[in-house]
Amino acid sequence: MSDAVDLLAIAAHRDDVELTCGGTLARAVRAGHRVGILDLTEGEMGTRGDAATRAAEADKAAKTLGVTIRLNAGMRDAHLENNEASRKRIVELIRRTRPRVVILPFPVGRHPDHRIASELGRDACYLAGLAKYEPDKGREAHRPYKLLYALAYREDPVKPTFVVDITEVFETKMQAIRCYGSQFDGAQAAGEVYPTGQDLYELIRVQSAHYGSLIRRRYGEPFYTAETHEVEDVLRLGVQSI
Repeated sequence: MSDAVDLLAIAAHRDDVELTCGGTLARAVRAGHRVGILDLTEGEMGTRGDAATRAAEADKAAKTLGVTIRLNAGMRDAHLENNEASRKRIVELIRRTRPRVVILPFPVGRHPDHRIASELGRDACYLAGLAKYEPDKGREAHRPYKLLYALAYREDPVKPTFVVDITEVFETKMQAIRCYGSQFDGAQAAGEVYPTGQDLYELIRVQSAHYGSLIRRRYGEPFYTAETHEVEDVLRLGVQSI
């Protein structure tokens, strides 16, 4: 079967995608789209667990979300670099999966890998569309049409371009996150999620409820795009203003 997907989420570590856009992926799967995940590292530098454990957890989470394919670039955890070798590797995987839409981490974050993954992913998406850039294995050049940046858990004042209603798939998102018991059971923080004294799972619920409230829904996931969106009919815009 072809490895081509409609939507590809790229992140630094196993579990990043589930935290930031798992609901959006689950919703896309329900809509009949082919969805993929590309983890750049094996998460071997995590304080808890190890690479083998996280690989098994990632496989279980992928099945929970219903994604078509989950790949790993095999880069060094906590040592990501946006260099020629890394860009070439990601270009290969983008040409292999040929996504129309790519979700990336937001380019600002406290973990260096998250910031670099965003920059690396964007650069590779562009280079993948250059026909003369590192032609390999007979795969044609391919450039994704749309780049989305996951905004979940941001504390800086970045207004989402849009929020995806994940109310109907919220429990699927949480089930996928709970697959990472080695990382999250008993935890009060993770990645860009700062501790508040609450259980991590409850904190994720509260955060998702906040984003949902921005679009008058129960749960949501926020995204940012650099470009302005086109609207064909202003009478069909959602979210009541006043």
